[in-house]
Amino acid sequence: MSGHSKWATIKHKKGKADKARGKTFAKLSRQLEVAVREGGGPDPSSNASLRTVVLKAKSAQMTNDAIDRAIKRGAGVQTGSAYESITYEGYAPGGVALLVDALTDNRNRTASDVRLAFSKSGGAMAEPGAVGWQFSRRGVVLVGKNKTEEDVMMVSLDHGAEDVVDDGEHWRVLCDPHTLFDLKASLEQAGMTVVSAESTMVSSMSVAVTDIADAKAILKIMDDLEENDDVQDVYSNFDISDEILNEVAS
Repeated sequence: MSGHSKWATIKHKKGKADKARGKTFAKLSRQLEVAVREGGGPDPSSNASLRTVVLKAKSAQMTNDAIDRAIKRGAGVQTGSAYESITYEGYAPGGVALLVDALTDNRNRTASDVRLAFSKSGGAMAEPGAVGWQFSRRGVVLVGKNKTEEDVMMVSLDHGAEDVVDDGEHWRVLCDPHTLFDLKASLEQAGMTVVSAESTMVSSMSVAVTDIADAKAILKIMDDLEENDDVQDVYSNFDISDEILNEVAS
């Protein structure tokens, strides 16, 4: 298990979910607005980008009223800010690659903040394309282990999944992002417990982190980036073992 899904598990274990909920909702509101403006309008049935963000918002337990308000701002019904989408690339200690998606109304401010998050923990920004080539957009569904791997695989492969991986506490099902919603619905109809379903960036390679100092620095960079209001998502290719994580926590 590496990168984005690993980071989600780490945040859950660190007990940051409730503390960060307000910040998460603010970021999701911004993503909803941009998805309406850039993805083809306020109707999720005809706007795939918006449909993806709506699913993400509902998974995060964002209320329907809050989702509707954000969609209306994006459609110009309510006043909202104009945001620009920017992706930054960089390296954390140990050669770990990071991809940072941001929505900003001030490029200079955001670039400066992202650069600082990298540099103060021993990382560095990289030129466009330096690490982005190894990431691709995939659908990722986390399924609870109330069913066996064989059960999950039988349903998943019949509905567009490409692979089923043991992620420790869950089964991680990979698919083309366009089949994400159908796959999620099929798994739920088959009695599976779907913990999350998202369109995310997955690296074609992972970097094993065995040095405790590097692990601390990587997690610090991830933390600092996600604390930034402009940063929407951070993707990485690190693979940190539970043993190393326990040592970092202690």
